[in-house]
Amino acid sequence: MADDYYKTLGVEKSADAEAIKKAYRKLALKYHPDRNPGNREAEEKFKKISEAYAVLSDPEKRKQYESFGSDQFSRRYSQEEIFRNFDLNEILRDFGFGGMGGNERGSRGASRRGGFAFRTSGDPFADFLRQGQGQPQYAPPQKGEDLHYNLSITLEEAVSGIEKKLALQQDQAVHEISVKIPAGISTGKRLRLSGKGYAGNQGGASGDLYLNITVLPHPLFARDGNDIFLEKTIYFTQAVLGSSIEVPTIDGAIKRIKVPAGTQGGTKIRMKGYGVPGLKGSDSSKGDQFVKINIDVPTKINDKQLQLIQQLAEEGI
Repeated sequence: MADDYYKTLGVEKSADAEAIKKAYRKLALKYHPDRNPGNREAEEKFKKISEAYAVLSDPEKRKQYESFGSDQFSRRYSQEEIFRNFDLNEILRDFGFGGMGGNERGSRGASRRGGFAFRTSGDPFADFLRQGQGQPQYAPPQKGEDLHYNLSITLEEAVSGIEKKLALQQDQAVHEISVKIPAGISTGKRLRLSGKGYAGNQGGASGDLYLNITVLPHPLFARDGNDIFLEKTIYFTQAVLGSSIEVPTIDGAIKRIKVPAGTQGGTKIRMKGYGVPGLKGSDSSKGDQFVKINIDVPTKINDKQLQLIQQLAEEGI
Protein backbone atom coordinates (compact mmCIF):
# COMPACT_ATOMS: atom_id res chain seq x y z
CA MET A 1 0.00 0.00 0.00
CA ALA A 2 1.35 3.41 -0.97
CA ASP A 3 2.05 6.03 1.67
CA ASP A 4 -0.66 8.54 2.55
CA TYR A 5 1.02 11.87 1.77
CA TYR A 6 -1.13 13.76 4.28
CA LYS A 7 -0.14 11.37 7.07
CA THR A 8 3.49 11.53 5.95
CA LEU A 9 3.51 15.31 6.51
CA GLY A 10 1.21 15.12 9.55
CA VAL A 11 -1.48 17.42 8.16
CA GLU A 12 -5.21 17.15 7.59
CA LYS A 13 -6.65 16.73 4.10
CA SER A 14 -8.19 20.18 4.47
CA ALA A 15 -4.77 21.81 5.13
CA ASP A 16 -4.01 24.85 2.99
CA ALA A 17 -0.77 25.49 1.10
CA GLU A 18 0.81 27.44 3.97
CA ALA A 19 0.10 24.67 6.51
CA ILE A 20 1.58 22.06 4.16
CA LYS A 21 4.70 24.19 3.64
CA LYS A 22 5.20 24.68 7.38
CA ALA A 23 4.78 20.95 8.04
CA TYR A 24 7.37 20.07 5.40
CA ARG A 25 9.78 22.73 6.63
CA LYS A 26 9.66 21.34 10.15
CA LEU A 27 10.20 17.74 9.02
CA ALA A 28 12.90 18.67 6.49
CA LEU A 29 14.89 20.43 9.20
CA LYS A 30 14.56 17.31 11.37
CA TYR A 31 15.42 14.62 8.81
CA HIS A 32 17.79 16.44 6.45
CA PRO A 33 20.86 14.21 5.76
CA ASP A 34 23.22 16.98 6.87
CA ARG A 35 21.63 16.76 10.31
CA ASN A 36 21.66 12.96 10.31
CA PRO A 37 24.92 11.81 8.68
CA GLY A 38 24.94 8.06 8.04
CA ASN A 39 21.38 7.61 9.33
CA ARG A 40 19.59 5.53 6.66
CA GLU A 41 16.26 5.74 8.45
CA ALA A 42 16.37 9.54 8.46
CA GLU A 43 17.44 9.48 4.81
CA GLU A 44 14.40 7.41 3.83
CA LYS A 45 12.14 9.63 5.88
CA PHE A 46 13.56 12.68 4.12
CA LYS A 47 12.83 11.12 0.73
CA LYS A 48 9.22 10.33 1.70
CA ILE A 49 8.41 13.78 3.07
CA SER A 50 9.98 15.43 0.00
CA GLU A 51 7.87 13.26 -2.30
CA ALA A 52 4.74 14.09 -0.29
CA TYR A 53 5.51 17.80 -0.44
CA ALA A 54 6.27 17.67 -4.17
CA VAL A 55 2.72 16.39 -4.75
CA LEU A 56 0.72 18.31 -2.16
CA SER A 57 2.40 21.67 -2.85
CA ASP A 58 1.40 21.48 -6.53
CA PRO A 59 -2.35 22.20 -6.97
CA GLU A 60 -2.68 20.04 -10.10
CA LYS A 61 -0.73 17.08 -8.69
CA ARG A 62 -2.67 17.33 -5.44
CA LYS A 63 -5.95 17.27 -7.37
CA GLN A 64 -4.87 14.14 -9.24
CA TYR A 65 -3.69 12.51 -6.03
CA GLU A 66 -7.02 13.11 -4.29
CA SER A 67 -8.90 11.94 -7.40
CA PHE A 68 -7.03 8.64 -7.85
CA GLY A 69 -6.08 7.85 -4.26
CA SER A 70 -2.58 6.99 -3.03
CA ASP A 71 -2.35 3.49 -4.56
CA GLN A 72 -3.58 4.43 -8.03
CA PHE A 73 -1.53 7.62 -8.00
CA SER A 74 1.71 5.77 -7.24
CA ARG A 75 1.03 3.35 -10.10
CA ARG A 76 0.17 6.10 -12.59
CA TYR A 77 3.01 8.55 -11.83
CA SER A 78 6.74 7.89 -11.91
CA GLN A 79 9.27 9.58 -9.63
CA GLU A 80 10.29 11.77 -12.56
CA GLU A 81 6.69 12.95 -13.05
CA ILE A 82 6.18 13.51 -9.35
CA PHE A 83 9.28 15.72 -9.01
CA ARG A 84 8.94 17.53 -12.34
CA ASN A 85 9.15 21.34 -11.81
CA PHE A 86 9.80 20.79 -8.09
CA ASP A 87 12.75 23.01 -7.17
CA LEU A 88 14.15 21.16 -4.17
CA ASN A 89 17.36 23.16 -4.27
CA GLU A 90 15.58 26.49 -3.83
CA ILE A 91 13.22 25.14 -1.18
CA LEU A 92 16.08 23.83 0.94
CA ARG A 93 17.99 27.09 0.59
CA ASP A 94 14.94 28.89 1.96
CA PHE A 95 15.03 26.51 4.93
CA GLY A 96 18.72 27.15 5.61
CA PHE A 97 20.44 24.33 3.69
CA GLY A 98 22.73 24.42 0.72
CA GLY A 99 20.53 22.17 -1.38
CA MET A 100 21.84 19.75 -4.02
CA GLY A 101 24.82 21.63 -5.34
CA GLY A 102 25.88 21.48 -8.98
CA ASN A 103 26.48 17.81 -9.85
CA GLU A 104 23.30 17.53 -11.88
CA ARG A 105 23.22 15.27 -14.90
CA GLY A 106 20.52 14.08 -17.22
CA SER A 107 18.40 17.23 -17.14
CA ARG A 108 14.99 15.69 -17.80
CA GLY A 109 12.46 17.65 -15.76
CA ALA A 110 14.94 20.28 -14.58
CA SER A 111 13.66 23.77 -13.91
CA ARG A 112 15.09 26.67 -15.89
CA ARG A 113 16.90 27.85 -12.77
CA GLY A 114 18.66 24.48 -12.50
CA GLY A 115 17.27 23.75 -9.07
CA PHE A 116 16.38 20.10 -9.59
CA ALA A 117 17.40 17.53 -12.17
CA PHE A 118 16.90 13.79 -12.62
CA ARG A 119 19.82 11.52 -13.12
CA THR A 120 19.52 8.88 -15.82
CA SER A 121 19.00 6.31 -13.06
CA GLY A 122 15.67 8.02 -12.19
CA ASP A 123 16.64 8.59 -8.55
CA PRO A 124 16.17 12.31 -7.80
CA PHE A 125 18.13 12.10 -4.55
CA ALA A 126 21.27 10.24 -5.70
CA ASP A 127 23.58 13.22 -6.34
CA PHE A 128 22.08 15.09 -3.42
CA LEU A 129 22.74 12.34 -0.88
CA ARG A 130 26.20 11.54 -2.30
CA GLN A 131 27.26 15.18 -1.98
CA GLY A 132 26.00 15.39 1.59
CA GLN A 133 28.02 12.41 2.91
CA GLY A 134 30.49 13.73 5.43
CA GLN A 135 30.23 17.26 4.07
CA PRO A 136 27.28 19.26 5.46
CA GLN A 137 26.10 21.97 3.10
CA TYR A 138 24.69 24.62 5.42
CA ALA A 139 23.67 27.87 3.87
CA PRO A 140 24.36 31.29 5.36
CA PRO A 141 21.97 32.54 8.04
CA GLN A 142 18.45 32.97 6.74
CA LYS A 143 15.84 35.38 8.09
CA GLY A 144 12.72 33.70 9.43
CA GLU A 145 9.35 33.87 7.73
CA ASP A 146 7.09 36.83 8.37
CA LEU A 147 3.87 36.25 10.27
CA HIS A 148 0.58 37.92 9.30
CA TYR A 149 -2.31 38.47 11.72
CA ASN A 150 -5.74 39.98 11.03
CA LEU A 151 -6.78 42.17 13.96
CA SER A 152 -10.28 43.64 14.34
CA ILE A 153 -10.82 46.57 16.72
CA THR A 154 -13.77 48.77 17.64
CA LEU A 155 -14.18 52.32 16.40
CA GLU A 156 -13.63 53.59 19.95
CA GLU A 157 -10.32 51.70 20.12
CA ALA A 158 -9.28 53.10 16.74
CA VAL A 159 -10.01 56.66 17.86
CA SER A 160 -8.39 56.54 21.30
CA GLY A 161 -5.68 53.94 20.70
CA ILE A 162 -5.26 50.83 22.83
CA GLU A 163 -2.77 48.20 23.92
CA LYS A 164 -3.78 44.70 22.82
CA LYS A 165 -2.52 41.35 24.06
CA LEU A 166 -2.33 38.73 21.33
CA ALA A 167 -1.84 34.96 21.55
CA LEU A 168 0.03 33.79 18.45
CA GLN A 169 0.70 30.16 17.59
CA GLN A 170 4.11 29.46 16.11
CA ASP A 171 5.49 25.97 15.53
CA GLN A 172 2.90 24.37 17.85
CA ALA A 173 3.69 26.81 20.67
CA VAL A 174 1.59 29.78 21.78
CA HIS A 175 3.36 33.09 22.33
CA GLU A 176 1.73 36.09 24.00
CA ILE A 177 2.75 39.58 22.93
CA SER A 178 1.51 43.09 23.66
CA VAL A 179 1.09 45.62 20.87
CA LYS A 180 0.16 49.30 21.02
CA ILE A 181 -2.49 50.32 18.50
CA PRO A 182 -1.97 54.05 17.78
CA ALA A 183 -4.88 56.50 18.03
CA GLY A 184 -6.34 57.40 14.65
CA ILE A 185 -5.64 54.09 12.89
CA SER A 186 -8.08 53.01 10.19
CA THR A 187 -9.12 49.92 8.27
CA GLY A 188 -6.47 48.77 5.81
CA LYS A 189 -3.50 50.02 7.82
CA ARG A 190 -0.74 47.53 8.61
CA LEU A 191 1.49 47.56 11.68
CA ARG A 192 4.93 45.94 11.58
CA LEU A 193 6.50 44.41 14.68
CA SER A 194 10.14 43.70 13.94
CA GLY A 195 11.45 40.29 14.99
CA LYS A 196 8.09 38.91 16.13
CA GLY A 197 7.70 36.45 13.25
CA TYR A 198 9.13 32.95 12.85
CA ALA A 199 12.64 32.18 14.06
CA GLY A 200 15.45 32.38 11.52
CA ASN A 201 17.60 29.49 10.30
CA GLN A 202 21.26 28.96 11.03
CA GLY A 203 21.32 31.92 13.43
CA GLY A 204 19.45 34.24 11.10
CA ALA A 205 17.19 37.01 12.39
CA SER A 206 13.56 36.30 13.16
CA GLY A 207 10.92 37.39 10.70
CA ASP A 208 8.50 40.24 11.33
CA LEU A 209 4.88 40.26 12.45
CA TYR A 210 2.41 42.24 10.37
CA LEU A 211 -0.95 43.22 11.87
CA ASN A 212 -3.65 43.89 9.29
CA ILE A 213 -6.16 46.26 10.90
CA THR A 214 -9.94 46.17 10.42
CA VAL A 215 -12.16 48.70 12.27
CA LEU A 216 -15.56 47.18 13.03
CA PRO A 217 -18.80 49.03 12.13
CA HIS A 218 -20.42 51.07 14.94
CA PRO A 219 -24.17 51.11 15.69
CA LEU A 220 -24.29 54.92 16.15
CA PHE A 221 -21.24 56.52 14.58
CA ALA A 222 -19.82 56.44 11.06
CA ARG A 223 -16.32 57.49 10.11
CA ASP A 224 -15.13 59.29 7.00
CA GLY A 225 -11.43 60.04 7.13
CA ASN A 226 -10.89 61.77 10.46
CA ASP A 227 -14.49 63.00 10.75
CA ILE A 228 -17.25 61.29 12.74
CA PHE A 229 -20.91 61.39 11.70
CA LEU A 230 -24.00 60.90 13.85
CA GLU A 231 -27.72 61.23 13.13
CA LYS A 232 -30.09 62.85 15.62
CA THR A 233 -33.88 63.11 15.31
CA ILE A 234 -35.71 66.13 16.79
CA TYR A 235 -39.33 67.27 16.95
CA PHE A 236 -40.77 69.60 14.31
CA THR A 237 -41.27 72.26 16.95
CA GLN A 238 -37.63 72.05 17.99
CA ALA A 239 -36.58 72.62 14.40
CA VAL A 240 -38.92 75.58 14.00
CA LEU A 241 -38.32 77.30 17.31
CA GLY A 242 -34.72 76.22 17.89
CA SER A 243 -33.54 74.07 20.75
CA SER A 244 -30.65 72.66 22.72
CA ILE A 245 -30.09 68.89 22.48
CA GLU A 246 -27.72 66.33 23.98
CA VAL A 247 -25.59 64.18 21.70
CA PRO A 248 -23.01 61.46 22.47
CA THR A 249 -19.41 61.70 21.30
CA ILE A 250 -17.10 58.89 20.22
CA ASP A 251 -15.05 59.22 23.42
CA GLY A 252 -18.12 58.37 25.55
CA ALA A 253 -19.02 61.88 26.69
CA ILE A 254 -22.40 63.62 26.33
CA LYS A 255 -22.34 67.15 24.89
CA ARG A 256 -25.11 69.72 24.47
CA ILE A 257 -25.33 71.52 21.14
CA LYS A 258 -27.57 74.30 19.85
CA VAL A 259 -30.08 73.68 17.08
CA PRO A 260 -30.83 77.07 15.46
CA ALA A 261 -34.44 78.11 14.84
CA GLY A 262 -35.60 77.14 11.36
CA THR A 263 -33.22 74.19 11.03
CA GLN A 264 -34.05 72.05 8.00
CA GLY A 265 -33.99 68.27 7.84
CA GLY A 266 -30.59 67.01 6.69
CA THR A 267 -28.70 69.94 8.19
CA LYS A 268 -25.28 68.97 9.59
CA ILE A 269 -24.15 70.69 12.77
CA ARG A 270 -20.38 70.70 13.24
CA MET A 271 -18.74 69.89 16.57
CA LYS A 272 -15.18 71.06 16.02
CA GLY A 273 -12.40 68.84 17.35
CA TYR A 274 -14.60 65.90 18.38
CA GLY A 275 -13.49 63.62 15.54
CA VAL A 276 -10.58 61.23 15.08
CA PRO A 277 -7.03 62.32 15.92
CA GLY A 278 -4.40 62.32 13.20
CA LEU A 279 -2.50 59.03 13.06
CA LYS A 280 0.79 60.83 13.75
CA GLY A 281 -0.64 62.72 16.73
CA SER A 282 -0.94 66.14 15.10
CA ASP A 283 -3.71 68.29 16.62
CA SER A 284 -4.11 70.14 13.33
CA SER A 285 -5.17 66.94 11.60
CA LYS A 286 -7.82 65.98 14.16
CA GLY A 287 -11.27 65.68 12.62
CA ASP A 288 -14.68 66.95 13.69
CA GLN A 289 -17.99 65.37 14.61
CA PHE A 290 -21.01 66.20 12.47
CA VAL A 291 -24.57 65.75 13.71
CA LYS A 292 -27.09 65.24 10.92
CA ILE A 293 -30.53 66.54 11.96
CA ASN A 294 -33.60 64.50 11.08
CA ILE A 295 -37.06 65.92 11.77
CA ASP A 296 -39.69 63.64 13.25
CA VAL A 297 -43.05 63.83 11.49
CA PRO A 298 -45.59 62.19 13.81
CA THR A 299 -47.74 59.42 12.37
CA LYS A 300 -50.30 59.56 15.19
CA ILE A 301 -51.69 62.70 16.89
CA ASN A 302 -54.55 63.33 19.30
CA ASP A 303 -57.52 65.64 18.73
CA LYS A 304 -55.95 68.63 20.46
CA GLN A 305 -52.75 68.31 18.45
CA LEU A 306 -54.81 68.02 15.27
CA GLN A 307 -56.64 71.27 16.04
CA LEU A 308 -53.37 73.09 16.71
CA ILE A 309 -51.84 71.87 13.48
CA GLN A 310 -54.96 72.86 11.56
CA GLN A 311 -54.67 76.35 13.05
CA LEU A 312 -51.03 76.51 11.93
CA ALA A 313 -52.07 75.39 8.48
CA GLU A 314 -54.65 78.18 8.36
CA GLU A 315 -51.83 80.60 9.22
CA GLY A 316 -49.78 79.31 6.27
CA ILE A 317 -47.30 77.19 8.26
